[in-house]
This record gives sequence, structure tokens and C-alpha cells, in this order.
Amino acid sequence: MTAIELDLQKHPPKILCLDDEESVLRSLARLLRHHGMEIETFTSGFEALAALEKDDFEVIISDMRMPQMTGDVFLAKTKTLSPDSQRILLTGYSDFSSTVNAVNEGGIHFYLQKPWQNEHLISTVKEAVEKYRLKKQNVELQEKVKKQNAELKELNQSLEQLVEKRTSQIKQVLKQLEVAHEHEKKEHKSTVEVLYNFINANPYLDADFAQNVATTCAQIAKKLKLSEHLVETARMAGYLAQVGLLAMDPAIYRYPVAQLDENKRKIYFTHPATAQLMLMPATHLHEVSEAIYHQFEKYNGNGIPKGLKEHEIPVCAHILAVARDYWQYIKDSNKPMNERKETSLEMLKMYSGNFYHPKMVKALIAVLADAKTSHAQHVGSMDIISSQELKAGMVLGLAIHSNKGIMLLPKGHVFSDKSIAKLQQLESQRPNPFRIMVK
Repeated sequence: MTAIELDLQKHPPKILCLDDEESVLRSLARLLRHHGMEIETFTSGFEALAALEKDDFEVIISDMRMPQMTGDVFLAKTKTLSPDSQRILLTGYSDFSSTVNAVNEGGIHFYLQKPWQNEHLISTVKEAVEKYRLKKQNVELQEKVKKQNAELKELNQSLEQLVEKRTSQIKQVLKQLEVAHEHEKKEHKSTVEVLYNFINANPYLDADFAQNVATTCAQIAKKLKLSEHLVETARMAGYLAQVGLLAMDPAIYRYPVAQLDENKRKIYFTHPATAQLMLMPATHLHEVSEAIYHQFEKYNGNGIPKGLKEHEIPVCAHILAVARDYWQYIKDSNKPMNERKETSLEMLKMYSGNFYHPKMVKALIAVLADAKTSHAQHVGSMDIISSQELKAGMVLGLAIHSNKGIMLLPKGHVFSDKSIAKLQQLESQRPNPFRIMVK
């Protein structure tokens, strides 16, 4: 059974039949009802027009030669009363001029000659019903699109105001940092740490996710034997991959992307462009900004925003895409951690060479294979001490965070008497002492 036949079975079409001969109407009614259609018959054109004013009919079938009102006149009137109805003319005469007039004035869509062939008539009526319903569906879809476009326009207007306000605030902070550190533009870490703290302070963004992505980005870059500059660029891109979301309404990003409707999903995927705008004053972060902007490009060229492919995409954007989605799959899953990591890696392997650069996926696999050994060596080369045991010149092996997750000191910080005193002061306000990992 075809799709249209199933539709006709579920929703029988309403057909209006007009003919001055009762026997013809009985034959038509019997044939059409046999095929599951609802029929109303009339011998008077005036009665048929009155019925059209009260009810909708998908198809109108009319004879040509009738004493009170000819078919072409009747169909011309139905065109005004029910313009969407499909009109079929039945004629038993070779009256070419009347048929032409019916086409021109009555806007008929089909005409059949008496006596008709049953199969041909049923086929014609079904085609007429399908055209009527497709036209109605098209109108409904256009109204739906029009409504959605209006909602999207309203959402975009309010979002633009919010983005402008929040972007202005963050630009101001960045500008202040630029002035304060003009003489040391190569020292990017302070800028990144401030922005990372903005992410950390946001209740709807996951700072641990940013930390994991940043660490994995750096590990992949090292495994690829990229320059130290590119390793740091990849790391910072990982930290700030979500920074564009700060300028958006939390309703856009507080839930997983898969749960957003189409309009909100489109807006969500503009956050890399917003990040690029926010980072524009920090000219020394240009490469970081580019990696974030192109993070949703795909290796096969089907990504956004530019549809770049393969080597057209910045290398750090390739790295960020792999690291981000590895941790995103883990974050979105409810399985035990080992299963999450295994499933996440399998997903990346599946789309290697399609969504992701094969070399980046291969590098991630190597990083994960080395993870346990690397972790043991890393911890074994450090000591865990209290703040009272700190001495100037010691190097911080792992970043220190406040109870709320705000970064207080970054990994690699070289302690001075001043920073030790400040840390001890902060510790006095905590219920538990810091456990500090130093080299």
C-alpha cells in the first residue's frame, strides 16, 4: 500500500459531486465510497454552492451540461468560494469551447469524459486529493516557519543586547590587562587565568571540563612534537574554548546541546565567533582566538563557520576539537568512568578522517596509553607539603584552587616570600589546610 493510500485510509477525503442525472451520481458515489471516500451529491448547482459555504471539500467533481447552471459557471463560482479545492470536470460532449472556458474561468485541474473508466477516475481523484493536501501542508509549514523566524528574530534581538553588554564588560577587563602587561605580551598566562576564573565562577559552566580539555590539548600537541609555542596555544585554547558562552543567556548553555531546540542550537554554535570578538583586544592571543573560532570545523569540510577542511583548519583547532569531544562524550554519559572513556575513544576513532584529523586521534590514543605511567612518574617527582613548609624558590607542581574552584596560583608558580605569606593568610580563612604539591 502506497503512502497516499495509507493517508486516504486514515483520513478519508471529502468529495462534492454535482450532476443533474441521479443515475450518474449513484454510480460516482458507489465507486468513490468503495475506495474509502466521503461523498456528498447534488443535482442542483445552487444547493452545491450553499454546501460549499458551510463545509470544506478537497475535491469538486462537476458535470458540464446541466439545465440550471452549466459546469463552467458552477466551477468558476467554486473557485471564489473554495480556491484550494481541486476541481474536476466531467463532460459527455465534444464541446471544446465549453471545456476551454471551464479551464480559463473555473480553473479546473482535471477533466474526464463520460463514460469514464473507473481506474482512471479513481487515480485522478487520488492525485487531486494529494495535491490539495500537499498545498495545505505547504501553507502550514510556511506559517510555522514564519512564526519560528519571528521568535528567532526576537530571541536574537534580546541576545544581541546581552552579548553587547557582557562583551563590553569583558573587553574592558582585557584592555586593562593589556595596559598593565604591555611590556610582557609574551606572558599570556595571566590573561588566560583571569578568563578561566570567569568560567569557573559561572554556575552553569564546568571549570573541571575546561581544565581536562586544556591538559589533553597540551598532551596531544606534545605527542605531535609541536613547538613549545603551539603546545601553549593549544593548552590556552582548551582553557578558553567555552569563554564565548559567558556572553550568552544561560538558557542557551545550561543544558546539553542535544536537548536544545533548533533555534537555540544555532545560537549556541555561535559562541566561538563571540569568543573571537571578546578576545580581539588581546592581540597576543590571536592564535588562541583562531583555534577557538574554528573549533567546530570538520576534517571533511562539512563544519562551521567557514567549511574549512584538512590542512586549511589551524592545527590547534584540530587538537581542540578532539580533546573537547573526548571529554564531552565522557561528561554527557552516565556510565562508569572506565566505560565512558572507552566509549568516548571509540566514538573519536569512528569519525577519524571524517570529523577529526586522523593524526590528532592517533596522538590522543598514544597519550591515553601513556597516561598511567606518566601520572606515576609525575607524582613521584614531587612532594606534598603544607603552607608552613613552603620556602621561596619552590615551584608549584599543581594549580591551587579556592573552595569555590577559583584558581589562586597556577601550575609552575615560583614561590616568593610575598606569595607564601598571602597563601598562608588565605589558608587561615579555610576550614582545612592546603595540600600543596611542589617540585
